[in-house]
Amino acid sequence: MGPTASGKSHIALEIAKQFPVEIISVDSAQVYRHMNIGTAKPDPEALNDVPHHLISIIDPTESYSAAQFREDALSIMQAISQRGNIPLLAGGTMLYFQALLEGLSDLPPADTQLRQSIENEAQTLGWPTLHEKLRKLDPEIAQRIKQTDSQRIQRALEVCLLTNQPMSKLQATSRNSHLPYQINLLTLQPSDRSQLHLRIADRFEAMLDQGLIDEVASILEQFPVTFDSPSMRCVGYRQACLYLNQRIALKDLHDMGIAATRQLAKRQLTWLRSIIRKHEVIEFDCLANDLANQICVRLHSIKSLK
Repeated sequence: MGPTASGKSHIALEIAKQFPVEIISVDSAQVYRHMNIGTAKPDPEALNDVPHHLISIIDPTESYSAAQFREDALSIMQAISQRGNIPLLAGGTMLYFQALLEGLSDLPPADTQLRQSIENEAQTLGWPTLHEKLRKLDPEIAQRIKQTDSQRIQRALEVCLLTNQPMSKLQATSRNSHLPYQINLLTLQPSDRSQLHLRIADRFEAMLDQGLIDEVASILEQFPVTFDSPSMRCVGYRQACLYLNQRIALKDLHDMGIAATRQLAKRQLTWLRSIIRKHEVIEFDCLANDLANQICVRLHSIKSLK
């Protein structure tokens, strides 16, 4: 586990050189087909060398939830284990890790018709108005959600309207958290946040050089996605959409993309601290020069991996 640009994918491939692993992506953006550059997917050579799972499994018009991730990950982990290999989960979507480790409340599945109705209402009234509507239905959950967080507002309203109960009340119920595996948690965190910020800037600029704008233009041409589609809310893609719709300049795309990625890293590190408080975790400095060696040496000392 670790924030964006901490080197998770590289370390996973280094681990694969020494252990019989298959990699499960824990990344809510890499699940989308056609979104390769901006999600920093492993290149074709890496995908060919080491089995990878939960990458490019849905179109940009579709949605993928933490509950779906948990169900899919557990099924894949079982299949990998039956093949005599070790499941290696690598990524930065901390909600997915939390769902796997702690389970999820019994919330209703998405309702396409209701979601569209909420979306239409938001286009007319604006998300702050819908946030106020949510506050009246579930003040506790509304307090946790920003007025601009359309995805979470939409889901919370959907749950309230489908169940006639506050989402916060449903989340407080018991979770299905049984996990039939011994999990070894490794985190990559920066000893110097400013150095991680430099990595983030370098990587986003490299994505632009590799053709991120063209990638997003192709998606907009092929699929009926909007700014509020879950896929286009991903960091980098939203900013590229704004640029392609002539709402911001190229320099704004550059600056806003880097700023949004830094904010993502900040949120990921906050999630990590929450997970560390509840679980036994082995921590590493993602900026260490011999990081891969440090991790592999530690893994060789874990009896369950021998």
